[in-house]
Amino acid sequence: MATDFKIPELGENITSGDVVRILVKAGDSLAKDQPVLELETDKATIEVPSDVAGTVKEIKVKPGDKVKVGQAILTLDEGGAAKSEGGEAPKEEARASAEAEGAPKPKEQPAAAAEEGGMSQKGAAEPKAAAGGAQRAEADRGEGEAEPPQAQDATEAPRPKRGEVVDINRGARPAPQPSAGEPDMPSGPAAPAAPSVRRMARELGVDIAQVTGTGEGGRIGIDDLQAYVKGVVTGASQLAGAVSGAAAPASSPLPDFSKWGEIERKPMSNIRRKTAEHLGHAWTAIPHVTQHDKADITALEALRKQYGPQAEKTGGKLTITAIALKIVAGALQQFPQFNASIDPARNEIIYKKAIHVGVAADTDRGLLVPVIRDVDRKGILALSAELAKASEKARGGKLSLDEMQGGGMTITNLGGIGGTSFTPIVNWPEVAILGISRGAQEPVWDGASFQPRLMLPLSLSYDHRVIDGADAARFLRWVCEAFEQPFVLAL
Repeated sequence: MATDFKIPELGENITSGDVVRILVKAGDSLAKDQPVLELETDKATIEVPSDVAGTVKEIKVKPGDKVKVGQAILTLDEGGAAKSEGGEAPKEEARASAEAEGAPKPKEQPAAAAEEGGMSQKGAAEPKAAAGGAQRAEADRGEGEAEPPQAQDATEAPRPKRGEVVDINRGARPAPQPSAGEPDMPSGPAAPAAPSVRRMARELGVDIAQVTGTGEGGRIGIDDLQAYVKGVVTGASQLAGAVSGAAAPASSPLPDFSKWGEIERKPMSNIRRKTAEHLGHAWTAIPHVTQHDKADITALEALRKQYGPQAEKTGGKLTITAIALKIVAGALQQFPQFNASIDPARNEIIYKKAIHVGVAADTDRGLLVPVIRDVDRKGILALSAELAKASEKARGGKLSLDEMQGGGMTITNLGGIGGTSFTPIVNWPEVAILGISRGAQEPVWDGASFQPRLMLPLSLSYDHRVIDGADAARFLRWVCEAFEQPFVLAL
């Protein structure tokens, strides 16, 4: 019996994607749960599995096509698949077919959509230091893992329960409950928005018909509603375009750059568009302040050299980022206001008890931020191994949505590339991010003379609505002193 396989639900607010690669061909025996194509959504590149078994009769799409949820992409003959003893078509034939066309081996489970929201990050490899800069090179060596940016796994993240307000970047939180007898929808034509979005609009006193949606078909999301409210508060009638990273308004068209020389236009990838939207929202929604300081890591560098081989035996590298994970975990315990998120709709601050830290990662797909869980409960060697695995998954596009959510704070390390300092953007809905630049030898006065010391520049950006400047200075000084006194890490 012939049947069409259609694109299934891919996750909250994911309605379409671009076909990157077809993993099967006509005549292949397809097993249930076997990936059939690689799809790039606005969150990540994922593999879409089949929910039926059979023989592929016809492929209705090709690489580069944009497809939507519910669209037919394959025609299958469900009765034509060779069955194994367990009644399921064997997967070896399909694997061999996919490999013959240069496609990667299908996995047993699909990779879920990855979420972005990362900040600046470093490349996968760090240039070697020139002669005479050996000590400086050692301080930066091995920083090519997922140092900068949020990642995703082979299982799809659970869908939020009915009645929860879903934030497309970071997950779900409970929605304000309407009063008894309040209708779920206003009278008149229904706005192109979920019931939870309409409920929030009523709680905020917003006529949702006045909100411009940036989703598919003008659908209104939480970000659109928040952008509208912010626009009203600041005197702008509509800020959704800026928050979503949209193009300049029609009143300010771009000039024709081709008049001055040859140009090339390339479409933004879904992940790049999502990154632009997330960072645009973070920059406009959060009043940023950045605090700078330097840590003397001369003693720490000696320990890094001493215990580096031991870390490599566990599958990781004893990098500055791995050590920074442990230090930040300790700082978050001392300063809980940094492990928080602000909920302006309820005028509340959410303090998180668990210590989860995101690490920005530079990938060829864009910025990703895998989250390392329970950092306070793990040793530095274990963290270095886990960080190496997370970096590899980020670069391979194998991070799950869950692996990129729930962080309390983010670390972004540009030391492997260079620079003396920078201003990282807070990874909303977090309230702080720690930026690390390249360490360098500097003369430091010890009370009697200047001595050469290896100094590490640190930059802390924070949400001034939640964190006061004095607390930020104390937090960063605590981090610097932890870098300067390695024995503190053992305590």
